[in-house]
Amino acid sequence: MRGILASSIGVTCAAALALPLAPPAAASAGTPAPAADVATRTAETADARADVPGSTQSLPLRPLTHDRASGAVLGLTPRTVRTFSLLGVVWDDPSADLHGRVQVRTRAAGTGEWTDWQDVETHSTQHGADPDSPEAASGTVRGATAPLWVGESDGVEVRVLPEPDPGGHGEHGEQPGERGEPEDAGPADTGSGGGPSGGEGAGDADEVSALPAGMRLDLVDPGEAGPEESAEPAEGAEPAESAEIPRTGVMTAAAKAASAVNSALVPLGATEIPSLTAEETREELVSLRGPELTEQQQAKPYIGPRPAIVTRRGWGADESLREGSFVYTSTVKAAFVHHTASGNNYSCSQAPSLIRGFYRYHTRSLGWRDIGYNFLIDKCGRIYEGRAGGVAKPVKGAHTMGFNSKTTGIAVIGSYGSKKPSSKAVKAVARLTAWKLGLHGRNPKKKTSLTSGGGNLYAKGTKVKMKVISGHRDGFNTSCPGGKLYKKLSSVRSKAATYQGR
Repeated sequence: MRGILASSIGVTCAAALALPLAPPAAASAGTPAPAADVATRTAETADARADVPGSTQSLPLRPLTHDRASGAVLGLTPRTVRTFSLLGVVWDDPSADLHGRVQVRTRAAGTGEWTDWQDVETHSTQHGADPDSPEAASGTVRGATAPLWVGESDGVEVRVLPEPDPGGHGEHGEQPGERGEPEDAGPADTGSGGGPSGGEGAGDADEVSALPAGMRLDLVDPGEAGPEESAEPAEGAEPAESAEIPRTGVMTAAAKAASAVNSALVPLGATEIPSLTAEETREELVSLRGPELTEQQQAKPYIGPRPAIVTRRGWGADESLREGSFVYTSTVKAAFVHHTASGNNYSCSQAPSLIRGFYRYHTRSLGWRDIGYNFLIDKCGRIYEGRAGGVAKPVKGAHTMGFNSKTTGIAVIGSYGSKKPSSKAVKAVARLTAWKLGLHGRNPKKKTSLTSGGGNLYAKGTKVKMKVISGHRDGFNTSCPGGKLYKKLSSVRSKAATYQGR
């Protein structure tokens, strides 16, 4: 994998003027948004760095003239914005739930065509740091929807439709015992041929006040694609494993620190950690954790061959966005599998851009210390390093609220409520868990005991027997990782155990 094109381009932080836009025939022009409504946050550029920075535009949502057909009371009328590729809705209180639906339409920058209305996954608060943890108590954390990848776009329209009775059902508006898949819900019947949901105005005060305060739309530009994002792997081909050559360009102190924690595996500045054979992996295990291994583990360690892993430098992480220190937990007893709920309309060559978008959304929009997941996997089965701290180390993530201690979080990029994950992605989950759990002597087919840090399924302090490879929904009342991916976890456990030699 070739390194990302180096750049030392400075980015000026400025407010952008959001102009009204004439949408398709059935729509009317929107009201121009004042310049003050758009806040843009860009990465600091005091240091020269190899990574090309992105940016975030923030547009406060406004009451809409009530549209009886769609029921939308808050949103934005169609408007032109600076180019972005990922979006999400953010609000002030991270503990506040959004009881309603968020729908968006975007305009493709290349063709000028508008999309149909798309639903954004609104129930995303179950991702994040454990309650009462330093990260959760930082004072910077905000509530938000899941991010949605829309591709390069320069126009947007948003509408928020409150639920009529948010207290009548479960966490996700479901009947007890059901697990809904809101990312696959069809759009509401607008009764107007897909036009806008009404002009900005007074709206319905009662319904608006029932929504979380401070709602805004964040539009994320993940930064320029590097050379390695231009080539799509051939059908049936394994992910490339030749990118351990260090990148050229200046490395900041933060970039050096993020790379140095993998120095036992690859040279400083490597863009990929190469795969190892089973024997090489066993030898590495002894070198990494020899004094901690029992005699039996040293004689016959059960660990899967290390898979190739794209490093943070490989996918272009701007290390100035995260907090400087690394946070660890004592061990890894289990792996939680997630989906990003960001949609499936991406190519594998775009995956580094998606990850840069998730990273910026998690840090700049949600106020987290770093990207929440420990690892990410694209539909072609390529594995990526997530939260900084070292892939072989027990880095504490922010992926399964209540169960971030002594676990690792793996996210498959996409939405898998009604769409099956690719066989390559499922295989990659098995390969990764066989290695990562093997570093800590865990059997993928067994159960382990975890203590809840607090959540909507298990109260803080509750000891829970959990499968060593679990889905997010096993620790929190959520549809994640989507029903289709969740059904694959049984085969993942079996394959991972086989990779470990069990």
